[in-house]
Amino acid sequence: MFETITTRANHLVDPHLHVWAWQIPLYLFLGGWVAGLLILFGLKLRRGARPARDSVTYPLPWIGLGLLSLGMLALFLDLEHKLHALRLYVSFEPSSPMSWGAWILLIVYPVLVLGALLDPPGALTRRFPWLTRAARSIRWTPDRLRLLGLVAIACGILLGVYTGVLLSSLGARPFWSSGLLAPLFLVSGLSAGAAFAHLIARRSDEQRQMVLLDTRLLAVELALLLLLVLGLVGGGAVQKEAAALVLRGPLTAIFWVLVVGVGVVLPLVVQLLAIRGRVHHQPVAPLLVLGGGLALRFVIVWAGQASHWLHG
Repeated sequence: MFETITTRANHLVDPHLHVWAWQIPLYLFLGGWVAGLLILFGLKLRRGARPARDSVTYPLPWIGLGLLSLGMLALFLDLEHKLHALRLYVSFEPSSPMSWGAWILLIVYPVLVLGALLDPPGALTRRFPWLTRAARSIRWTPDRLRLLGLVAIACGILLGVYTGVLLSSLGARPFWSSGLLAPLFLVSGLSAGAAFAHLIARRSDEQRQMVLLDTRLLAVELALLLLLVLGLVGGGAVQKEAAALVLRGPLTAIFWVLVVGVGVVLPLVVQLLAIRGRVHHQPVAPLLVLGGGLALRFVIVWAGQASHWLHG
């Protein structure tokens, strides 16, 4: 068996080189979104009581299971050798972000399942009676609920941070070589979770809570985005050229208009006006947040790969 190492990156000469397509940014977005839902659900359980059925946090585990499964499907479609993914569960490599991610996902699923079984909806229990038996098999005391909430928060933080660490660990790509990606993806995922909760909330008190939370998160996300760009601009020649992709390059309009403008600044302004009572709560703001979060992952994945080709 022979192994060849090359620093060349010419797609005309080396057609075997793999480029991440739409599946990876979609997976990163859905993973971050689920991380946000997990944290919100966990914060609710920390009070030691199950969410009421009219609470916005009640359906979050079920929604999280669906979103995470879609994300895993997108990741599976991207794999060249799909069965090789099972090798990630044969061992654990502490220095490998992919190994961490695989095991984090293995923990997240049962946490979501336990959250969903706290109080399964009647429509499902009537069709699947075993759900009732499964739910009753666990005696949920307040202390156990608090413990599940703590585990959900921890899993949400790990999942949200992992989506950024996965990219920033690839230091050969200048646009990704930043410690800000992990907190940026975590905050963006939590913002997506809060925006979604705002969108589906039926109680006015929870709607106000989610708007306040998401407004603060959007302000932090805006600051992190600006710091990310400033960090690249203030770096060496390689980092400056990577920053040019979103300052005067092909991704400039998408980054500043769709991600920063439409995805962060506009919903931030709309929600600030809603908080002050100048406009009514509108679904447009959370929808823009979700769209901006998806656009953010696409831009960062594309920019990272483009910066690699520029300096390969």
